[in-house]
Amino acid sequence: MGPSQSNMDELSFNGKLLHTDYAKPDAYNALSMPVYNSAAYEFESAEQMESAFTGKTPEFAYSRISNPTVQYFEDRVKTITGAYSVTALNSGMAAISNAIITLAHSGCNIVTSRHLFGNTYSFFTATMATFGVETRFCDLTSPDQVDAAIDKNTCAVFLEIITNPQMEVADLKKISAICTQKNVPLIADTTIIPFCAFNAKDFGINIEIVSSTKYISGGATSLGGLIMDYGNFNWMSSPKLHGMAKEFGEGAFTAKLRKEIHRNLGAYMTPQAAYMQTLGLETLTLRYEKATKTCFELVKSLKKIHGVASVNYNGLPENKYYELSKTQFGDRPGAMFTFDLTSREACFRFMNKLNIVKRATNLFDNKSLAIHPASTIFGNFTPEVRNTMHVSDKTIRISVGLEEMEDLLADFLQALSKGACPLVIN
Repeated sequence: MGPSQSNMDELSFNGKLLHTDYAKPDAYNALSMPVYNSAAYEFESAEQMESAFTGKTPEFAYSRISNPTVQYFEDRVKTITGAYSVTALNSGMAAISNAIITLAHSGCNIVTSRHLFGNTYSFFTATMATFGVETRFCDLTSPDQVDAAIDKNTCAVFLEIITNPQMEVADLKKISAICTQKNVPLIADTTIIPFCAFNAKDFGINIEIVSSTKYISGGATSLGGLIMDYGNFNWMSSPKLHGMAKEFGEGAFTAKLRKEIHRNLGAYMTPQAAYMQTLGLETLTLRYEKATKTCFELVKSLKKIHGVASVNYNGLPENKYYELSKTQFGDRPGAMFTFDLTSREACFRFMNKLNIVKRATNLFDNKSLAIHPASTIFGNFTPEVRNTMHVSDKTIRISVGLEEMEDLLADFLQALSKGACPLVIN
């Protein structure tokens, strides 16, 4: 038996995370939630079965809809975020698509920025466009542009809290105020900054999206995505959820998502992934502190190398988003940064000389990763589209892992000196 609810409320972030109770006591009092590798569940009667399948009771019916191991992962995230509900899916893109499909309908529009992750951009402009959903691009750092882009057919404003790889930061409270005034929900992909360093609810975000593959999985052990509904939007103003709002009030989005969308799309998280990501949650704060400290020291060192054209990290005082980023994310905003060399060819030469840093996609693995976004994540877009997205051929993105800073810096220096650029250090 864990702490009472009143005691839980008094605990720290890590205290809440580590001491969230199981929904039901484990038969063997296991300290780690077992992996329930079961597709179906037996019922004592047809009446009990009917109640479970129609949602009258919270019993488990089928693991495509809910599963004890996955629910425990959701419960832990709910405890540390203060969300109204949490839904775990099998990737970050599954979380984005399920959330958008819950809200969008033919004839509506989504207001967002061109500074989006490649597949998110494609999902909006290609996949959703075939269903009659318009994507309206604007500069999210300009509140006036956001205000002007929203109309009576806007189903949501969508943003990334730090764009990847542009590292742009929008003023979340200003955008939230506009969305509140216009009765439009604000959806934010907050993957770049984990729960231990950022509370979406404090900034007026209504629906939070996270790729739990990243920080949460504990070293890229598994794929996953999360949708957090904060229960802080009046869904009576939503054309698609108006009817649900009459019955479920602030829970209308969750009701639509859990009772229809995620069931029909079949993208619920697997119990194996939920187990690994539950364990990953337990070391989240420690890993984040280590990775961000190393990241900050590394970018300061890279700034001194004349052959490096520029270093982009929001934690640097000279960064254009420094003050806003510090207000929203603290002194060390994440463990990702980018830097520019003189050309695409110089980027490739640098990457090919790396020994410790891995040439790989993903973010926030325990190992440090390097990728050339223009030729990979955005490689299928035309040069013209990449230009509108401000994805440069000269940019390398680095995800900092848990290695020592000295080892990473030495690897950067040798890779730079062996062909990427003339190595001159201040």
